[in-house]
Parts: sequence; structure tokens; C-alpha cells
Amino acid sequence: MRSVLKRPVTQQFIKFAAVGILSFLVDWIMLVVMVELFHIDFLVSTTVSFLTSVALNYALSMRFVFEHRDDMSRKREFTIFAILSCIGLGLNDLYMFVGVTMLNVGYQAMKVIATFCVTWYNFFTRKKFLAG
Repeated sequence: MRSVLKRPVTQQFIKFAAVGILSFLVDWIMLVVMVELFHIDFLVSTTVSFLTSVALNYALSMRFVFEHRDDMSRKREFTIFAILSCIGLGLNDLYMFVGVTMLNVGYQAMKVIATFCVTWYNFFTRKKFLAG
């Protein structure tokens, strides 16, 4: 077990998960506040909360999880991150829409499911395109 935790990818994923948990909490709290307190549509709320958490996730991920690639400018790095995040947002909103409107899953439960699915996409695409 100990040798598994020493693998660089495993350590990197643990850091990624910690950043992700914090980002998820921001996402979750904003979603619930916008839906429950301000009565904003769940799909609008999930989009706004997702985008906010992505900004936080970018800052923390590039500082603590992934190293800046020497062969890539910060502008290009952010552009790639933004494109990957837009795809993640599309997946997130698709899961939320299908789960809530078609499968009749509560929006809070569906947010957990959507986040779990999009997390795997985020890790592997960011690792492939952004990790140094």
C-alpha cells in the first residue's frame, strides 16, 4: 500500500482530489444558495457555480497540483484550461439536465453524480494537455 502512495501520479491525484473537494464545496454551496435562497433555475445556478469553482480550481491546480510546462506560455496554458473546462461544463450541464429533468433525480444528488463523472474527465485531460 505504501509503495502505491509514493507513485507520482497517485500523489498528484491526491492533491488534485483535495483541490477538487474544495472547489466542489464552493460549487455545491453556491448552487444550493442560488436555488434555495434566490430561487434561480437549477441549470442556470449549476452553470454559474461550476464556472466559479473552475476559476478557483485553476488557481489552486496550477499552484499545487500541476507544474507549469516550460514549453507553454501562461496564455496558452489558460486557453487550454478554459477549453477543457468548457467541455467539462457541457458535460456537467448535460448530466444535470438529463438527471433532473428526464430521470427525476434531485438536483443535489445529481450534482454529486455529475461532479464524480466530470472529475475523471478533468484529471486525465488536464494531465495530458497541461501537466509538466
